[in-house]
This record gives sequence, structure tokens and C-alpha cells, in this order.
Amino acid sequence: MKDNVLDYRVWLKHVRSVWYRGSAWILGPLFIGLVAVFLAVASVKVGKWGEYLFERFRFVPLLVLPVGFSGLVWLGNRFFMGTQGSGIPQAIAAIDQQDDRAVRHLLSFRIFIGKIVLTLSGLFIGASIGREGPTVQIGASIMHMFYGRGPFQGAEQRRMLLMVGGAAGIAAAFNTPLAGIMFAIEELSRKHVFNANNSALLAVIVTGLISMALLGNYTYFGVSSASLDWNGGLATIAICGAVGGICGGMFSRLLIALTGDGWKHTHRLRADHPFLFAGSCGFGVAVLGVLTHGHVLGTGYAPTLAMLQNGMSFSWYFGLAKFLATLLSSVSGIAGGLFAPSLAVGAGVGANLAALLPFGYAPHAAIILLSMTAYLSGVTQAPATSFIITMEMTDDHHMLLPLMAASLLASAVAKRMISAPLYHVLADRWIERA
Repeated sequence: MKDNVLDYRVWLKHVRSVWYRGSAWILGPLFIGLVAVFLAVASVKVGKWGEYLFERFRFVPLLVLPVGFSGLVWLGNRFFMGTQGSGIPQAIAAIDQQDDRAVRHLLSFRIFIGKIVLTLSGLFIGASIGREGPTVQIGASIMHMFYGRGPFQGAEQRRMLLMVGGAAGIAAAFNTPLAGIMFAIEELSRKHVFNANNSALLAVIVTGLISMALLGNYTYFGVSSASLDWNGGLATIAICGAVGGICGGMFSRLLIALTGDGWKHTHRLRADHPFLFAGSCGFGVAVLGVLTHGHVLGTGYAPTLAMLQNGMSFSWYFGLAKFLATLLSSVSGIAGGLFAPSLAVGAGVGANLAALLPFGYAPHAAIILLSMTAYLSGVTQAPATSFIITMEMTDDHHMLLPLMAASLLASAVAKRMISAPLYHVLADRWIERA
């Protein structure tokens, strides 16, 4: 009789373990996919509402953005502490944390809700932010809900759940499954081993299937047929990689300095008067928006697509203005990511390079793609993630080797300007606060 009871308990424990694992690796990614699709669709909607408002009233950003930035910082500090910025540093900090209680300040249901609300609000008012970084923190928060249940006990299991959540978030945000896996390997697991096993791959696949079922098998920037003739290709790769790396490294260096104690005046103003500081940043973004007829407001998706697909040209200072608008938005303390705005800055840099290079030296679209990849790699110092994201977003496999070379060169150049990757410097700050 005792043996039967023992066998029953063992069998029941096994069933519970299977249930918890199945819930985590299927239901978790399913939910991440649904939330990512909602965030993608909602981001487009609120962005269009904001564009309509700004088109009708050209100078309204001068009022909306300062007030909006101050309000979003107040909401974040008052109700949703931990949602500030991209969200990727918080996910990395949670992975590196040893104390379970400290993780709850970085990933939770409260933060999950706050990140969605604040990101969409920021996009509506025209902040130069993206939704991709927030999707990483949202994905990690969803997977963290499964921690402590069944077999998911201990730091190693928690790290695996969070890494998978972050990978699924990137995969769903861009519809780039390979980039999701590479992001987990290259960014989320620099201090730990990411085991890309069947469970992790299943999670990314499920997330991708949800995105495909609801939005179709789309590519983020359409389909590009750009290619590069190797007669002028090596020089083009070198120029785009070096310039993109310098610009991206400069952005990271400035962001780290402005959000830390490197610049004492700025640090004191952020600490003592956070709402005034945020409003000042919002006013700066508004001025840039007015000067560029609204092109630098929001994610920058539309100008990037126009430059990449249609060869359209904007003002020569579009890249610089988007650089500054993204920097001000990130420094202000509001929630929002860097990926989409960084790609827009890179496209602006590429458009300038295409205008400076001799006519016919290299295809316009190829220069844009190389510069987008190089700038993103310079900002993140994650070269593999950068070129895979760009390749998958445009379905342009002809540019794979040039994108790889430009991305690696840009990362190497950026490391000469700042030794530690941006997200990890910011993650260490979140760990210190815990």
C-alpha cells in the first residue's frame, strides 16, 4: 500500500513538472507574442494620431512634449518605478541578480503594465523612442511569472526563463527569430551561458508563429534587393562601418555620461528637479521636431523606410537631429527603447554618406543598410545581433557578408571610444540601486 502511495506521489510530481514546463515554454511565449503584436499595432495607431495632431498644428509639440515628458516621468517615478528607459538593462540586471527580491523591482506584472502604458504614451506625444527594448522587459516579466513554480527553482532556472523571455521579445518585436536567439546569446548572457536548447527554440518559434498568424509573414522594412559590387564594396564597407561606429560609440558615451555622474551639473539637475529636467528634454525634442517638420518625432520608421525603399532624401541634418532627439528622450527618464530610433539615425548617416560618395560608387540602398547596421552595432556593441536584425528586417541575404563586415568594424571602433557596452553599464546601475 505504501509503495502504491509513493508511486502515485512520484507520478503526480512528474505530471506537475510536465505541466509547469509546458505552461512556461508554450503559454509564456504565446502571451509574449500576443502582447508584442498588440504593442506593434497600438504603436502604429498612436503614432499616426500624434502625426495627425502635429500636422494640423505645427507648433503644438512645443507645448505637448515638455508637459508630456514631465508627466511620464512623474507617472514612472510614482507608480511604475523600474520602467524607465529601454528595459533591456533591467532585464540584464535581473539576470545577473542573485537576490530574488531584487528581481521583483525590475520585472513584475506592475512593470509589465506600466511599460506598455508609458511606451505607448511616449510614442503618442512624439518622443524619439522605440517599442523593441520595452518588449524585452515585458517578455522577461512574463516569463518571470513562472519562476518558483514546479521545476523552475533557483538562480539558473530563473536566468533561463528571463533570457528566453528577452529573446522572444526581440523575435516578436521585429519578426526576426534568429536575431532573438542571437540577442540572448550576445547581450543577455555575457556573464552567463545561454543554453539554446529545444525549450528555448520552441519558445521563440511559438512567439514567431503568433506574430505571423496575426500580422502575416511580413518583414519590418519590406524586401530589399540591394547588393554591393566588390569593386567599390570594400571601401564602402570601411567608410560606413567606421562612421557608423564613431557615431554609435559617441551616442553611447554621451548617454552614459548624461545619465550618470560624469557631468555633475546634469546629474544634480536630474536628481533634484527630475520633472523640470524631463520637461527641458521634451522641449528640446519639440524644437527638433518643428525644425524637421516632425520627421524626427516617434520611432523614425517612416523616414527610414522611405530612404531605404524609395531612395528619398531628407534634410542633411536629419541624422543629427534624430541623434539628438533620441539622446534627449533617453536621458529624460521616460520609458522607451533605442533600436528603431537608432536604425533611423543610421539611415540618416547613410543618406549623407551616399550624397558625399562619388555618384554610382555604391547603390544608395546598400549604403543605407550598411550605415543602419554599423550605427546600431556601435550603440550596442552587439555586432551579430545588429547585422542579423538588419538582414531579417529586409530579407536581403545578398548583403549578409557586407553587413557582417561593417557591423564588426563598427563594434571595434565603438569599443575604442567606450570599453563597456551601453546596456551593461546601465544594467550595473540598476543592480547598484537594488
